Amino acid sequence: MIQFVVAEDDEDDQFLIEEALHSCAVRNPYVYVNDGVELLDFLTKELKEKPNRPAEATFIILLDLNMPRMDGREALQKLKADPAFRRIPLVILTSSKSDEDVIRSYETGVNSFVTKPVSFEGLVSVIAELKRYWVEVVEIPKPSKL
Repeated sequence: MIQFVVAEDDEDDQFLIEEALHSCAVRNPYVYVNDGVELLDFLTKELKEKPNRPAEATFIILLDLNMPRMDGREALQKLKADPAFRRIPLVILTSSKSDEDVIRSYETGVNSFVTKPVSFEGLVSVIAELKRYWVEVVEIPKPSKL
């Protein structure tokens, strides 16, 4: 089972993403973390402290770039540098339209870079495409055990 891990600190964006997930009939479980520190802690706990975790369970990370404590740029670097996390598909979902952010994200190993749409309908469309592609089309490797 694929679980979405949404790293997003803005409560309004969390609410809109959750509504978009419901609108798209995403049946996969999802969890929110508020910054890169919580993201790394969550993944470490899931992969290290749950030895009976189903082997088929895997993650897709939706990562905002602008968050407190540890932002998405630093979290991306740490995730892609760690063999236990680097195979987890990671999609940047951010309000940034900076060419530098796009280039740096791909150079660091992000799988996709998506700018958050300004309308709810646009967000639903993006979530529907992410679901179709990451859940229905591609094969995702299982995460490494720590």
